[in-house]
Amino acid sequence: MKTDRSEHRLAVLLPYRLAPSRMSIRIGPLSAAILCFCAIMAASTAWAQAGPTMLSPLQVIVKWSPLLLRGFAFNILISLLAMLLGTAAGLGLGLGLLSEFRPLAAVSWLLTQFFRNAPWLVLLFFIMFLVPFQITVFKTTIPLPDWVKATVGFALPVMANVAEVVRGAVRSVPSTQWEAAESLSFTRRQTMWLIMLPQCIKRMLPPWMNIYALVAMSTVLASIVGVSEMLTLTAQVHAAEGGRPELFAPLYGFALLCFFLYCYPINLWTARLERRFRVR
Repeated sequence: MKTDRSEHRLAVLLPYRLAPSRMSIRIGPLSAAILCFCAIMAASTAWAQAGPTMLSPLQVIVKWSPLLLRGFAFNILISLLAMLLGTAAGLGLGLGLLSEFRPLAAVSWLLTQFFRNAPWLVLLFFIMFLVPFQITVFKTTIPLPDWVKATVGFALPVMANVAEVVRGAVRSVPSTQWEAAESLSFTRRQTMWLIMLPQCIKRMLPPWMNIYALVAMSTVLASIVGVSEMLTLTAQVHAAEGGRPELFAPLYGFALLCFFLYCYPINLWTARLERRFRVR
């Protein structure tokens, strides 16, 4: 007597087929941001009750986009310079945390904890109002514009966070590396610069990029202290267009979209590097 094999099949082993009615559409963060910006533009255009001679929100953005993008480039410049200064200072501070000289390690720990846990805006206010607008060195006057002081203000928390990244990366290297270097008669300085730090680059790169993304987004705080970056220029453009309420969301939405399009690829690249350089 023949039996049908289909009767003995387990339902849990059968391939799952998604019904056409249950199929969903996946929208990535980039597409969602662009759709939200378009929705803001459409809503602002529909809500506006302006006269025929007034420009629409889209026309206003097109008109002022060269100025706004120039301000955005200034944000990027401040973030790059702050990251450069903070990384250089953070490397030295991180090595100070690892020093066997107790007073140096204690001072480095104090500076790291202070600048790492202080609010960025408070540090920015301190630098902007306590540092003079110019200094004189050997009868030579050196001006310190607001954007330079803002760059230093952002570099201080970057320094503290990079110092912790350096300390954590060096501590994560197996202690057998130190023992092997000592057996080869390497000094502590040679071991650090020739053996430890080259191995730590892969460990430090993903968190370093994450810090840079945070700095790039935080540069808008410079608008509070009068630096002419994108957010300051956006407010000036809004005022120049008569302060129309229907322009508020599109103008600031354009600024949001610019920062998102710049920082989101950095986020993706950071995640890719974390997977690639994962310590096994």
